[in-house]
Amino acid sequence: MYDELTEVDIKKMQEEIDHRIQVLRPQLIEEVQTARAFGDLSENYEYKCAKQAKNRNESRIRYLERMIRTAKVIQVKPQEDAVGLFDKVTIYNEMVKKEMDIRIVTTLRQDALKGLISKESPVGKALMGHKVGDRVQVEVNPTLRYFVEVRAIEKGTDDESLDISMY
Repeated sequence: MYDELTEVDIKKMQEEIDHRIQVLRPQLIEEVQTARAFGDLSENYEYKCAKQAKNRNESRIRYLERMIRTAKVIQVKPQEDAVGLFDKVTIYNEMVKKEMDIRIVTTLRQDALKGLISKESPVGKALMGHKVGDRVQVEVNPTLRYFVEVRAIEKGTDDESLDISMY
């Protein structure tokens, strides 16, 4: 399975990898060595924390490298009056009777608490390609479905202001 990512996603991941390798890795190695000098490793909390931070950094580097290696790079093709990637969409959720503003993004930049919804999520999949006024069914799972109405679409672009998610 691959993730569909944009060139900006790949660039942001490579920048994070470079920062983690060139800046964080040397700092974390030094912290491990400093904590190790405190003595008995079996009861050395600073050493344990430093090792955990170093391991988290290495894990994140491996994760990002794998994401880049397996990604399918996609081009953002704006659609005239239909919902597309990076568009801001105002929807009315009929189930909760509430209007919401969301932005459709790649999986790497999703953050539901900030209204950044992945194009791969049930809501994102349902909205892609629809127009203002369309009533769209969102299928969360086979037993949970609800309807939303597209109220407004503000065309967006793949800008670098959206951070990539951590895990």
